[in-house]
This record gives sequence, structure tokens and C-alpha cells, in this order.
Amino acid sequence: MHYNIKDTEFMEILKVLNQIKGIHKTNMHDLRKFIEAVYYMSRSGCQWRLLPDWYGNWRSVHKRFKYWSDHKIWQFLFEKIQRDPDMEYSMIDSTIVRAHACSAGYGKNSQEKEALGRSKGGFSTKIHALVDALGNPLKFSLTAGQRHDITQALPLTEELFETAVIADKGYDANAFVQSLETKRCSTVIPSKRNRKEPRFYDEFLYEDRNRIECFFGKIKHFRRIFSRYDKSASAFLSFVHFVGVLIWVR
Repeated sequence: MHYNIKDTEFMEILKVLNQIKGIHKTNMHDLRKFIEAVYYMSRSGCQWRLLPDWYGNWRSVHKRFKYWSDHKIWQFLFEKIQRDPDMEYSMIDSTIVRAHACSAGYGKNSQEKEALGRSKGGFSTKIHALVDALGNPLKFSLTAGQRHDITQALPLTEELFETAVIADKGYDANAFVQSLETKRCSTVIPSKRNRKEPRFYDEFLYEDRNRIECFFGKIKHFRRIFSRYDKSASAFLSFVHFVGVLIWVR
């Protein structure tokens, strides 16, 4: 069987999974096939029922994936796989992904709860991200496509201390800037046009903000991220976390 995840990368993932109780990991071959199946789903964006037979029964794979999603195992894996992030500075931003029609209908009046909405791009979800100075992902959150970026600024940066935070002018809000300053973080955020007294920011350092744009480009190589097919926000976020894991181990 051809593996898409290298042995060294899988061993990094396995080290974290061995810390988790309550999941089946004694059969190494079975666990490897499951991780590869999730990779295939992430990369191809196909329906679960179209998963090739050599990965196992698609219903069993989907059931296992959902169990890991409901118990936040993908999130735990993503958080623990982060090794020595470069915190000289960090960046926050968001990107909109189009939601396929099949992602609707999880529950009555549940679109907002499942991070689905309508923006200028149509039916969509917005992925908010925090990355380190090298563009490696540190934290994610989801909202409906029409929600403003600033709504997720505080949750994404709540654990940051004594570092520089780079963001575009959409994050130029007094409450957010003050929250960073109380944690002794410097803000590299251009002022909005209507600000009476524009703040100083390091324009040279601001040029590095393209690294978070490059990060969004990387994760959108995975069709399950580029277009949302999952009805529940937890399932879609699990795929985002899994792709984040792949970026770290590579």
C-alpha cells in the first residue's frame, strides 16, 4: 500500500496519540490506515462513501473520525504536535472558504452555530488563524462568512504575552489594541482611515504578514479545506486541525 504520510511524520503523530487514553492504537497497521484515510479525504474532498476500499469500510472510518472530532482528539493532536514555535512575533488573519450546498441542513436554524453564513462570496465559512513568525499554525476558530475578523481577535490572542502581533487594519480596534498592550505585546497594525490620531507601527516588520497569507495558500491545497463539505463545524474544524498537524510534521 502506498503511504502519503512519511514514516518519520507518522511517528511524530504517533508520539502524541500515545498520550491519549480511550482510542484504539494497539494495531499499528490499522491506525496508520485510518490516518492515511483522513489524509485522502482531506486532499481529495470526496464523499465518505467514495473512500477507496483499501482504507477499510468507509462507514467505520467515518464513525472513527467523528468520534475523534466529538472528543477533540484532532484538536489535542494539533496543539501537542507544535514543537518550539517561533514566537518572536505572531500574525492573525482570516480567510473565507465557499461552503458546498451539502454542508447545509445539519439542524433547524443551526447555520450560525455551525459557522455557516452568507458573505459577498456567497454561502461560506470563515477560518480565523493565529500563526507564528515562520507561518506555522498555532490556533484556529470558525465563524460564518459574514462575521468580522475582529470578533475572533481576543480568543485567538488570549495566550500571547510579550511578543509582537502583526495584523491588517481590520484589527485596528481600541479594545483589542489595549488588551495586547496590557500583556506587554507590541502591535504592528496599520490604523484605519477614520482614526483621528494614527498609531505608529513598524512598516518593515509588517511586510512579513505575507507569511500568514502563504499559510492559507498551503491549507487550501487540501480540497476539504478549500471548499467546505461538512455539515457540522466540529467536523470541518477537525479537518483544519489535521491539515495543521501535517504542516507541523513536515
